[in-house]
Amino acid sequence: MLDRTTCYENLEEPQKRGHATEAIIQSAFVLRDVPVLVPTYGTDAYDLVVEVGGQFHRLECKTAYRSGAGTVAFETVSNHHRRDDYGGCGYNGRAAYFAVYDPVNDNRYLIPVSEGTGERMELRFRETAADGTPTIDRAEEYLLDDRLEDLRRS
Repeated sequence: MLDRTTCYENLEEPQKRGHATEAIIQSAFVLRDVPVLVPTYGTDAYDLVVEVGGQFHRLECKTAYRSGAGTVAFETVSNHHRRDDYGGCGYNGRAAYFAVYDPVNDNRYLIPVSEGTGERMELRFRETAADGTPTIDRAEEYLLDDRLEDLRRS
């Protein structure tokens, strides 16, 4: 049987990996009893909307990929052309959170868009001998269940 990472790599088109990620993230929220709204068209600057604590939050779904020893990364900008011509720019003001699926570790993260730096964000899931890079965030700080609890309390 193939592992998750190989399954993702076998999806030759990036759009198929994106659709798989959206489905996994959507089911993660549904399993946690969080209502999920899906835009009718694929032309919005976000993929899903969730309702937590009576508030709606726009999510941009991203797939993480192995980027180094003990790290995964995801792109924080879009290269797709959509109706409002935001291709190649960030998501500030367009989405509130990146909902990230990491097929390497089978983790789901919820990261405020405002914390996404540059064109990609790197998350460390395992300590290495060469740790100390200040631009790499700790993955455990963004785990979906913890972030969801924070949203429910606010």
